[in-house]
Amino acid sequence: MRIKVEFFSTPGCSHCDRTRDSLKVIAQAFGEQMVTWRHINLLDELDYAVEIGVLTPPSIAIDGELVFPRLPSAEKLREELARRLERGPNNEDGIRPGGVK
Repeated sequence: MRIKVEFFSTPGCSHCDRTRDSLKVIAQAFGEQMVTWRHINLLDELDYAVEIGVLTPPSIAIDGELVFPRLPSAEKLREELARRLERGPNNEDGIRPGGVK
């Protein structure tokens, strides 16, 4: 399973710039085979941002779903990615095939 993390920001957003790199490191720590990172300029992809509910930058979407409308702490992002990877595709209760949790 591969997770797509999208970081929405705008040019000149100093808060976005300060946190983007540290959050990217956390996402990439799971490995490129597990997590992809995409930095999106909100102004360039405004229609997509509005479609998923991004109101203000910086925001983070995971797999096309706005998960963090405000920046999460590094630990919150790590926990969310780990939870989604543990859960696997179409397996929302965290139980692996064979009934093992």
